[in-house]
Amino acid sequence: MKVLLLTNEYPPAIYGGAGIHVDHLSRELAKLCPVDVRCFGTQHLKEGNLTATGFPASDRTFSSPQPLRSVFSAVQRCLDFNTMNIDADVVHCHTWYSHLGGILAKLNYGLPLVITTHSLEPLRPWKREQLAGGYDFSLWVEKTALEMADAVIAVSRDTKDDVLKHYKVDPAKLHVIHNGIDLDDYRPVSAPEILKQVGVDPARPYILFVGRITRQKGIIHLVNAIRHMTPGFQVVLCAGAPDTREIAAEMQAHVAAAKEHRDGVIWIGEMVDTKTKIALYSHAAIFCCPSIYEPFGIINLEAMACETPVVAAAVGGIKEVVVDGETGFLVPVAQHNGGSFEPVDPEQFARDLAEKINFLMKDEPLRRRMGAAGRQRAIASFSWSSIAQKTYSLYRSLL
Repeated sequence: MKVLLLTNEYPPAIYGGAGIHVDHLSRELAKLCPVDVRCFGTQHLKEGNLTATGFPASDRTFSSPQPLRSVFSAVQRCLDFNTMNIDADVVHCHTWYSHLGGILAKLNYGLPLVITTHSLEPLRPWKREQLAGGYDFSLWVEKTALEMADAVIAVSRDTKDDVLKHYKVDPAKLHVIHNGIDLDDYRPVSAPEILKQVGVDPARPYILFVGRITRQKGIIHLVNAIRHMTPGFQVVLCAGAPDTREIAAEMQAHVAAAKEHRDGVIWIGEMVDTKTKIALYSHAAIFCCPSIYEPFGIINLEAMACETPVVAAAVGGIKEVVVDGETGFLVPVAQHNGGSFEPVDPEQFARDLAEKINFLMKDEPLRRRMGAAGRQRAIASFSWSSIAQKTYSLYRSLL
């Protein structure tokens, strides 16, 4: 059996959890069968059973509005995925950017179609800020692909419920397979020199955020919580890749305001490499994930694997990763209905985040116990070899 994986992100062009997922899944699947990855970019990889081919954008001649260019580039590359001959037995898509490619492969080449739902477009209305009318296209192509797929993988039980709520997918075709973690890469390290390189004082404790600057990740709520945090520790915001110029400007304004109230607020404004990220996780006293929408939340698992306790919003798949009171604390958040997921009371959410962070910062023995428990949970439940085997078995069931 040969598998075709279609994806937007693939190393080295990774900016989110979906890219991390496809990277590790492809390498583990390649231990079981030949894997052909087709992605956005200029990648060219051949390692044993694993082949990865990047397809670059050619939008220099586009005269459409700027927000639509990424949409039309995705359509173009999904066509390119298919005009290069496909000899696989099953096609597996990741994120809506690749869904049209999966549809074309299913209909033209007669392949079973598998889709992993890393998030759902109806639950990310803020994407209209980034894509304008292209957001309506993303809604359509996701609905079309999921409802014609032979199997849909949800990365959490909450995501499975969301799929059933928003789409007409046969429950028998819907499967929960969690994200995973590379436990050889993600482990505690001592690297104070790396912290110094990015402006963090290794002699002072700090809380850490890692993620994109997007509404979904709730970064603005965490920045607003800074003024409620007790003095003495650093706040490290490893946050880049803003969705829009508007949210980038909003982030800049809120961080500037936070710096007026306390020192030690450090904003690392780019997506750092894995080595730097692991060093930041390992030395952090607490990792904070304030996401308002998170189908899984692989960043929490990365922090736990590095023996760092987590304070996170009690939303989506985070509740299946972080064990409240054991590997960290979950912060309840009352949210608006209708898919916006914004907190009903943003100020209260900010205060609640700060309260848990302050409590845990005062108790180093508790932090150590929670960090050790987090690492053990990652080992027991989220290895990539197990996830790849489950995915491989699903493929076999479709042939």
